[in-house]
Amino acid sequence: MTAPHAVVHVAAARCLAYPDDEFHAGLGVLRTALDERPGPGRAELRAFLDHAGGTDPDRLRQDYVRTFDFSGRRCLYLTWWTDGDTRRRGRSLVRLKEIYREHGWEHADTGELPDFLPAVCEFCALTGTDTLLRENRPALELLRFALVDAASPWAGVLEALVATLPGASPRDRAAAQAMARSGPPREDVGLAPYGTPLLEVVTR
Repeated sequence: MTAPHAVVHVAAARCLAYPDDEFHAGLGVLRTALDERPGPGRAELRAFLDHAGGTDPDRLRQDYVRTFDFSGRRCLYLTWWTDGDTRRRGRSLVRLKEIYREHGWEHADTGELPDFLPAVCEFCALTGTDTLLRENRPALELLRFALVDAASPWAGVLEALVATLPGASPRDRAAAQAMARSGPPREDVGLAPYGTPLLEVVTR
């Protein structure tokens, strides 16, 4: 049975990845999937899909690069927000790889790190758990504030993600930064994998 928020999580993964031709070709499928399973985050994702569908593809790609590639303030690598450029971040990345591997997946050789938000979203969707998203809630909230400040259409995608998580969002950036300093409790992920284009099956 599909996890309650799996559709939102996998749709967010698609929306936060680079908007290539495959993304544009799949807009209708994403809309249909969201319409079939109402719940938190669907309205925000539909609004983004409407924006993407009504924007020239080349312009959307330019906006994506300008939004996520040219500013560390809007980074899609989750451990950057909480660990920065430190040894601790290296340990966090190793831990993510181990979690993927423990559940039968190897992070695909796409040039992205394992904390790349679309990969984390897909893992959560396809294992039926939001544990990694909850663990990285501070990073999600800080990225959300940064995108809202930039008046970015991708802000709605982050709002959709946090809408699926338990508890209220921090009231302001200072509260989100305090959350990042303390961090939510970590717990093990213990559900079986299904499959994802950003993760590959481990062959033993």
